Amino acid sequence: MKELDSVAQRKAIALTRGDYRRDLHAVMIYLLLATASLIVGLTDSLSIVAVYALLAIPALFTLIYNRNAVREARLSEERFEMEKRAEEALNQETLAPRAWAGRLAPDELPNFSGFEVGRIYQAGTGLMAGDFFDLFKVSESRLVAVVGDVAGHGIESSITAFQAKYLLRVFLAQFRDPAQALEELNAQMAGGDRIEEFISLVVVVFDTEAGTLRFASAGHPAAFLWHEREVRPLKATGPLLMLNPTATYLSREIPLETGDMILMYTDGLAEVRNGEDLFGEDRIAQHITRDPGMAPDVLAKTLLESARDFSREAIEDDVAILAIRRE
Repeated sequence: MKELDSVAQRKAIALTRGDYRRDLHAVMIYLLLATASLIVGLTDSLSIVAVYALLAIPALFTLIYNRNAVREARLSEERFEMEKRAEEALNQETLAPRAWAGRLAPDELPNFSGFEVGRIYQAGTGLMAGDFFDLFKVSESRLVAVVGDVAGHGIESSITAFQAKYLLRVFLAQFRDPAQALEELNAQMAGGDRIEEFISLVVVVFDTEAGTLRFASAGHPAAFLWHEREVRPLKATGPLLMLNPTATYLSREIPLETGDMILMYTDGLAEVRNGEDLFGEDRIAQHITRDPGMAPDVLAKTLLESARDFSREAIEDDVAILAIRRE
């Protein structure tokens, strides 16, 4: 239907311009006849002047009318082009998540021996999201988990998230220390013309051979670790990415035991609102404490449901949740 409307509008513009050209030709004939009549009758009688007026006045009105008509035609064409561009942009925004979501946060994750994984991903606005997560092995004994959040929504933040995700893979393959990988990523992405963009991100490296968990966080909301029958917050170990190309980051190492579980998420979860109240990190930690033995996929789903119940409205922000248990 929209395509038919577009064709009809283009045809209307073409017809208006064609009518203008034909009417302009008629006006010129009117003016030539009127001028000839005036010259012949200048010295004869006043009646010829009247004939000239009768011919010239309609011609002038026709010319003025059609000048307005072609102006409207041009404006109509400009509006059409603007609407077309806007529609293309909107179509790109609504269709792009189908193409990009699988890259930023895949629906299916590989099975990693010795680990149980749960995940939730929601692009709250329906547009392209800046939240992402990743889970991959850098060696037989080392599994890497990443959750990140690019400020903003839409195409730019989604592309930045994509770049950060795959650059970080490269650096984590080169450096054992996640803090060093963050420093390399930050140096690569900071500066340039993207002065309004920044990224919060947390990296966790599970080393089953060493029996350790090492993490580094760039200004990201605290991840939570269930370890030794208590919930521990894993807080930021450095600033947000992309603000200062020379920023430094630290990493922390914790013993990793069977049954330990880590929960990572983006700020869209903690910042769910009910009036002036936030869902907050305390409620997230309490959700783990109430049933620390629940499966990671159940934890992720019930946590998002709990946030929705708290809000009593649809969650508008992007939300990514990744839960991983050592078996």
